[in-house]
Amino acid sequence: MIPRIHKQGSNTRGLLNYLYGKGTREEHVDPHLVASFDGMAPDPGRDLSATKEDLQRLLDQPLHLLDPDQRPDQHVWHCSVRAARTDRILNDEEWGDIGRRIVAATGIDSGGTDDAGCRWAAVRHADDHIHIIATLVREDGRRPDHHRSGQRAQAETRLIEADYDLHRVTPGDGTAAKRPTSAERHKAERQGRERTAREELREAVRGASAGAASTDEFFDRLAADGLLIRKRIAPSGDLLGYKVALPGDRNKEDEPVFYAGSTLAPDLSLPRIRERWPLQAEAVSEDGSEPVQPALPQVTHPAFARRRAAAASWQALLIIDHGDDGMAAAQIAAAGEVLDALAKTSAAHTRAELREAAFVFERASRSHVRAVRGHDSALRQAAHDLVHSGAALGRGEDGATTAMVIDMAVFLAIAAANWHAKRHHSQQAAAAQQAAEHLRAAYQAAAAHSIAALRRRGQRMTPRIRARQADLLRKALPELAERIQAEPGWPALVSTLADARQAGHDPAALLADAARRRELGSADSISDVLVWRLRRSAHLPAAAPENLQAAGARDGWHIPTPALATPPAAQASNRSSSRH
Repeated sequence: MIPRIHKQGSNTRGLLNYLYGKGTREEHVDPHLVASFDGMAPDPGRDLSATKEDLQRLLDQPLHLLDPDQRPDQHVWHCSVRAARTDRILNDEEWGDIGRRIVAATGIDSGGTDDAGCRWAAVRHADDHIHIIATLVREDGRRPDHHRSGQRAQAETRLIEADYDLHRVTPGDGTAAKRPTSAERHKAERQGRERTAREELREAVRGASAGAASTDEFFDRLAADGLLIRKRIAPSGDLLGYKVALPGDRNKEDEPVFYAGSTLAPDLSLPRIRERWPLQAEAVSEDGSEPVQPALPQVTHPAFARRRAAAASWQALLIIDHGDDGMAAAQIAAAGEVLDALAKTSAAHTRAELREAAFVFERASRSHVRAVRGHDSALRQAAHDLVHSGAALGRGEDGATTAMVIDMAVFLAIAAANWHAKRHHSQQAAAAQQAAEHLRAAYQAAAAHSIAALRRRGQRMTPRIRARQADLLRKALPELAERIQAEPGWPALVSTLADARQAGHDPAALLADAARRRELGSADSISDVLVWRLRRSAHLPAAAPENLQAAGARDGWHIPTPALATPPAAQASNRSSSRH
């Protein structure tokens, strides 16, 4: 159940006209009172002898206790209370009780402590919500104490949900982006848009800021996305802020409707975005303990960018698990940038789920824990590289490395959910969990072709090789070996272990390291997770060799695969110059 305190007004009659009217789309059905301050207010909805003027005069009567120059200009208090879509339809008596509880909790009504509360009325004109209108002058002429009425209404609705067995809304902490208004939602529906203009702009601005390294780059990306931009410039010439608008979103005067960045989300104001930019030069040490120089050089191909994003995500996991709160909060915020960049640049068959993942993870990227910038530069560099390397193809090395980074992003989202849950950030934890589900769906789409090719390759290997890998698995991961061998992805892991051995690595050591550095029990497919971890840490091609050659021939580019006979020592000496 969602209560919303609307902006105070000065026109009681105007609000009553709306509440008892047909609505902007004739959606108001049977407007009528369900409760009032004295239980006897006239109801112009069902009492043919009552008028809206009668109700207005009754509500506004306390104003006349004050001299005209003492009457508040904004005396109309307005609160709407909406049930969840999945809730049962409440009757008038239940809605009336809810209205009385809300005005008592917010300080509008005295709640029985005295007889000098404000005058109010609760109007129902739809199945799922009511509106409460009140006059902000008490019967004794004093002003009510309705400070922080929004928070007080939220706390009361949590109790109402429990008492009426309704959907439990996770409590917020004041860091969420502003919800679209009902007018914005109705406008989007009329125009056939999936999301409101506010939501589309928030998504576009987050995408433009993902990995951006300067003000110019940020505004260039906004312009490239087709947004209208207004910059706020001081007399000195300094840039202070910005507003954006969708070209097709116009008001009654046919003018674009602009939104300031800070009204789209708290972290999208220009000063908050700028906090990220001076720290681009630092990367993070392998154990996540200290910033080190230099940042990763810019990449030139989507597959390379995705490998580096997977590596940066691995580092971020270590920091979220073991770093202090400020460092972890920075990693979670930067993880949102990586998801935004992936959503912009991945192939069409994964883009919808990645877009949803980025959209819902946005809520998880903010809390009252202030992010300590600097240790997040590896993820920010990854987001920058993803954007600058361009759109990825769905097959070959592009598709396989997309699966690799999404697999790591699932764990990153789960780590963020656990981190928030431990700190009782309910909304953020729920958002991160929801993002993880979208990422799992995106992974299935991204990995299907690549994992299938690796499985076929593993199935074609000799029984002697398959038996050797099974024996190696039992020694390295005795508790998980039986489960892994029963998974459909086991042949792909057989293939990967064979490739690692041929490249001069110790497969048992790789397996043990992959399992030791993070738990595997929560994975949908442990074998898939191990495939991507091993292929990344051993610098193996992400796709099966035959798919690499086919992709290269089709798309006109060549992927330099590792020399499989090169021993680890030689690989180490060449690794700094290798794109893999």
